Amino acid sequence: MLDIKIRNGEFKPILPYKPPFILGHDLAGTVTSVGSQVRRFKVGDAVYTRPRDGRIGAFAEAIAVHEDDAAPKPANLSVTEAAGMPLVALTAWQALVEVGKLKPGQKVFIQAGSGGVGTIAIQLAKHLGATVATTCGASSIELVKGLGADVAIDYRTQDIEKGLSGYDLVLHSQDDATLQKSLRVLRPGGLLISISGPPTPTFAKSQGLNFILRLVLGLISRKARKTAAQLGVNYSFLFMRARNARKLVM
Repeated sequence: MLDIKIRNGEFKPILPYKPPFILGHDLAGTVTSVGSQVRRFKVGDAVYTRPRDGRIGAFAEAIAVHEDDAAPKPANLSVTEAAGMPLVALTAWQALVEVGKLKPGQKVFIQAGSGGVGTIAIQLAKHLGATVATTCGASSIELVKGLGADVAIDYRTQDIEKGLSGYDLVLHSQDDATLQKSLRVLRPGGLLISISGPPTPTFAKSQGLNFILRLVLGLISRKARKTAAQLGVNYSFLFMRARNARKLVM
């Protein structure tokens, strides 16, 4: 989705890419050469990575990345599986752990639970001890519950405001209409984190929100320097749940 948005020019104000350039924000592969200052990897190592902004290009046959952006590929994942992990896993980790500071016993609402970020975020939130609600289509309800969702709402036929209330955290990834409803799902003092883009000044004013909310997207994107450490987290619990649901979704 990020590659599509960049291709369509939606991030021109904040990402300094000038065409022609190669898209692709995450990958897995084998190290073919290393620079003289590299200490963490050697030729032949299997790695996965989310190259930092300004150094993307994972759709190419080969790419040079900084060693701080890479981590050893988890042994329990194929190269194909690992290639689908970095961007969505980092987004979920940074949103729920670093920005949201999600704690055991809290309630989190994750939109679009059957999507790339959603499937990882549900599992991570449950791993952290939270109660999880999510939205999806009717055909995906069994899937998201298999991943750990406690409440699954069919967004086509059900209203989230009627089914959810008092939530500590919302991970927002949809449109402004859903954003409005999600703000009303929060408890007083709750936190909404947007990964689809911050609210406009007009929207923020209409909702009585502090304009500082517009900085949330930047908080996520500026953490790329921690990529290696975060990808080094053991994500094996994610795939245990996914495989138990009889479908592995990236």
